[in-house]
Amino acid sequence: MDLHMNLHMDTALLVKAFGAFFAIMNPFVNLPLFLSLTTGQEAAQQRRTAWRTVVFSAVMCAVVAVAGTTLLGFFGVNVDDFRVAGGIVLLIIALGMLSGRGASAHEGTSAEKEHATERVGTADVSFYPMTFPILVGPGTITTIIVMVSQGESVTGKLTVALALFAVLAILGVVLHFSSVIGHHMSMTLRTIMTRLMGMILAAIAIGMLSAGLKDLLPGLAG
Repeated sequence: MDLHMNLHMDTALLVKAFGAFFAIMNPFVNLPLFLSLTTGQEAAQQRRTAWRTVVFSAVMCAVVAVAGTTLLGFFGVNVDDFRVAGGIVLLIIALGMLSGRGASAHEGTSAEKEHATERVGTADVSFYPMTFPILVGPGTITTIIVMVSQGESVTGKLTVALALFAVLAILGVVLHFSSVIGHHMSMTLRTIMTRLMGMILAAIAIGMLSAGLKDLLPGLAG
């Protein structure tokens, strides 16, 4: 019975973590931006940029997963405080995705985007701005820390790591074949995917907020 329950919980955590990571790092939604930042690059150079982006993203995610809660403790912030703050950040990002405006909290401000555009063709864009803040911005960092905290056991943490690895693998494949996929992706499809991911992210953000508030304010739980 306990084994069955643990498997059920791990599967639920895997699906939830995968959905959260995919929504916030969505390779298909970020594909047009990657193509615009690598304009003028030859196919081989573009693929190198793609995999450098994946490697940088994986390293940043690993650092956040391992040191995130420790860093919070250093500043005297507990996970429930971070759940509430992170839930608000994710909700803002989700609302931006739903409205089609995007969110500077995750993607950077207009000035930062303009600076990134100026670097096209003159600098390596794999770390800045592709990895940070586009793929591993505040929203991704928040999601990783909260999901790792939910995986209380070693198995749970490995489950979260597996979900993150799966999304990074999809990211690598999508960016590797970016020119081909981008050619076949219509604006309508991109818009639908962005709105759908926004709804999923909004639901996850509300879940974070409610869980954090229940622990911080037990009276709310009834």
